[in-house]
Amino acid sequence: MSEKVPSIKFNNGYEYPILGLGTWNSKPGEVVAAVKAAIDAGYRHFDCAFVYENEEQVGEAISEKIKEGAVKRSDLFITSKLWCTAHKKELVVDALKKTLSNLKLTYLDLYLIHWPMGFKEGDNLFPVDKNGKILPSDSYFTETWKGMEECVKEGLARSIGISNFNIKQIEDVLSVAEIKPVNNQVECHPYLNQQKLIDFCKEKDISITAYSPLGSPDRPSATPNDPVLLEDPTVKDLAKKYEKTPAQILIRYQIQRGIPVIPKSVTKSRIESNFKVFDFTISDDDMAKLNSLDRNCRMVNFDMCDQHKDYPFTKN
Repeated sequence: MSEKVPSIKFNNGYEYPILGLGTWNSKPGEVVAAVKAAIDAGYRHFDCAFVYENEEQVGEAISEKIKEGAVKRSDLFITSKLWCTAHKKELVVDALKKTLSNLKLTYLDLYLIHWPMGFKEGDNLFPVDKNGKILPSDSYFTETWKGMEECVKEGLARSIGISNFNIKQIEDVLSVAEIKPVNNQVECHPYLNQQKLIDFCKEKDISITAYSPLGSPDRPSATPNDPVLLEDPTVKDLAKKYEKTPAQILIRYQIQRGIPVIPKSVTKSRIESNFKVFDFTISDDDMAKLNSLDRNCRMVNFDMCDQHKDYPFTKN
């Protein structure tokens, strides 16, 4: 692990760097340079997913940096995620093998079920009906979990976990788990601080990873009327006080909560800036101010799935 980045420990003993680079919405043409810049800046944790359709480029960047001698595979922590069209137990191992081929790796450090909803099986990543709503699979994620456990038994993933699962869904996984999930990756930032879910997962010895920690300003579903977390007056005031950027405040906020965090960027200067969060501490009073911003404001809703029986979020 990079000496600069502290780690947390999973319930299976593996170490997990508390800061990584997210690759969602990073275009294939940009992500090679972004991953290389991140490795040069000191990042050793990279968060990927099959559905991002850029795993091959991430793998290319990692492979080139290993060949250069800049890092060893053992220095890196690589996460990827099972897509919703491969939720049937018999499809899970082959889906991971495809991801490993894309990434040019022989194992993942962490493999997650990307969403609890299973979609109709096939090559179409987003199978929809005439109304634009997702066509479901007849699978259930407890079946998917048994496939995830096979990935560990075959040595293809060191750790397995979940993403976007609510408390009831986590309980359902735990009720069948022979191998316990180590992590639940969820949207998390001061507007959606997830304290109730964090407390539940801590009680079950499951870590949380914060995705969209900056409020995902470049998400495809953003509208001009949506709140912009990076422009929040409290965040901007704290950035001025600590002589840091708003993004650095939001990343440090999660780190001080003990929450691993995966900000996404393809801009070299921002990738480097987002890494410079270990040389200051936010006071308890200022952490309380950030916590007080919570408004249950979810930026990533995945609305096309809101009729699915396993949709994890409360329907407004």
